[in-house]
Amino acid sequence: MQIRDLPYADPGVPDVRSGTRFLVWLGRQQLGGQVKSMLWGLLHHLGIAGLPLGIGIAVQSVVDRDGGRLALAGGLLVVLGVAISAGDVMLHRTAVTNWITAAARVQQLLARKTAELGSVLTRRVAAGEVVAVSTGDVEKIGWFVEALSRFAAGAVVLVVICVGLVVYQPALGVVVAVGIPILALAVLPLLPRATRRADTQREKAGKATELASDTVAGLRVLRGIGGEELFLGRYRAASQEVRKAAVRSARMWAMISAIQVVLPGILLIVVVAYGARLAFDGRITVGELVTVYSAVALTYHPLRNFEEIAMAFSFSRPSAKRAARVLGLARTTTTAADEDRDEDRKATGDLYDPLTGLLAPAGLFTAVVCGDPDLAGRLADRLGGHPAEPGEDHTSVLLGGVPLDELPLGSARTAVLVQDKEPVLLSGTLSELLDVPRSGEVPPERALAAARCEDVLDALAQASVDTDGDPMRTRITERGRSLSGGQRQRLALARSLVTDPEVLVLDEPTSAVDAHTEARVAAGIRELREARTTVVLASSPLLLDRADRVVLVDDGQAVAVGTHRELLAREPRYRAVVTRETDEELAAAAPRVGTAAAVGDVEAVGELEALEGESA
Repeated sequence: MQIRDLPYADPGVPDVRSGTRFLVWLGRQQLGGQVKSMLWGLLHHLGIAGLPLGIGIAVQSVVDRDGGRLALAGGLLVVLGVAISAGDVMLHRTAVTNWITAAARVQQLLARKTAELGSVLTRRVAAGEVVAVSTGDVEKIGWFVEALSRFAAGAVVLVVICVGLVVYQPALGVVVAVGIPILALAVLPLLPRATRRADTQREKAGKATELASDTVAGLRVLRGIGGEELFLGRYRAASQEVRKAAVRSARMWAMISAIQVVLPGILLIVVVAYGARLAFDGRITVGELVTVYSAVALTYHPLRNFEEIAMAFSFSRPSAKRAARVLGLARTTTTAADEDRDEDRKATGDLYDPLTGLLAPAGLFTAVVCGDPDLAGRLADRLGGHPAEPGEDHTSVLLGGVPLDELPLGSARTAVLVQDKEPVLLSGTLSELLDVPRSGEVPPERALAAARCEDVLDALAQASVDTDGDPMRTRITERGRSLSGGQRQRLALARSLVTDPEVLVLDEPTSAVDAHTEARVAAGIRELREARTTVVLASSPLLLDRADRVVLVDDGQAVAVGTHRELLAREPRYRAVVTRETDEELAAAAPRVGTAAAVGDVEAVGELEALEGESA
């Protein structure tokens, strides 16, 4: 796989049983690149390992005054120099390719999982952890993949050096063959402690990052209550904790690096002392001593790969563990794989939730009233076929009698669209915001009109500088921060309406607008979604009165169905949610409501009619 071929057509199905298994799986996916990188690494390291032989021959030829052998040594050194240069360049090229392609594979897997889970992802995993996995963790995982081939090449070269020295000069070769493994494994007892300190540093850094992101998100509120200094102090304390943890971790890795320098030096001293004695006794020549000395000195470079792979694994294993935890989140508990199903399979008809008993008939505008906003959010996710929360019932919602869990993800998303309570606007122009997959039946102009975005278009037209007053070409800042909450909400609603899904589920789509605008938006939704299945989770009388049917969900069960006015007249629990009446007020109003319902009195809905009169 080359960088120019990215992205992958299919990043594969990862092994997410553990962080280590995920790294092994990722290494297997990069096997071709790893082998190529290792071969270039062998050429590079073997070229370096061959230098002592050429130098030893050259020194001995000078001692023996042999011009032919000196020329041979010079030619050998030239060949080795070319091999070292070519191997180093290609090793770096292939290793970086492995890093980038591995990181790209992990990012594609994370993007695919994010698209699969939707908004439920941040409910199961902290937002700071998601950011850490998609940024720093991806780089650390790619680093391990890149270092693996260099480590393999270095290990092979060390074995070759030890065997070669034993054959070339047994007396000194045995000393080297015994010392090299000790050098390579000397840092192993320190790795667990270094890993724990590194884990502590990453944990504290993740908390600091999450605190910073929360502070930035709520900066406007903090300024309103004068809390900037308080949260600044908290972040300073958190960042100091990160600094202290980083220093403790760095000290341990510095000790490991020092050991990797000191021990080879000690081995070199032993080899020189023992070799000088052998040369003095005439048991070896000066050239052989120089050769062995040079070989031992040059083992420092491949030995550094042992330190690097230990550090890369220590840093990447927790990162891989976090990535595996995110990638292991499942859309459903269904055992059959999506790829084994018919990709063209679709479903139409009534939307039914067996868990709550909620039924949204096809082609009707159904409003759902929940006293618990969190329950309403989870219900909206269920209706969209999104994963259930841990510990919840995983019974699938049915669309036309077909479980959404059994539909391919693309078909399920096309059939049912869920707009969250707090939808996000991405940066870009208004035209790009509305350029989403859609049926083509609803043009952007109609969607904007239905969402009552006239004032938003005027504001964007006035804000445009180089677009000739065209609001569709005006850029919207990140998350629509330049717009008010109500304007952002209506633009998000227009984006949902333009897709024209089979079933549209809206969670409090007008919570940030005034009553007058809310009444107009409710009328626009009703008109645009005529004969299309629409489910709105809300408690506003202006929205509820526009619905064909209203369902009251209490304690996780659909307990009452009717029109808004019918439920106001006969269902105290419904009035408690919609009119915000207290228990005492409900008890006092119960006789009056019963009498009014018996004689057809409409005073129970007088407040609603007054609101409608104001909005008109």
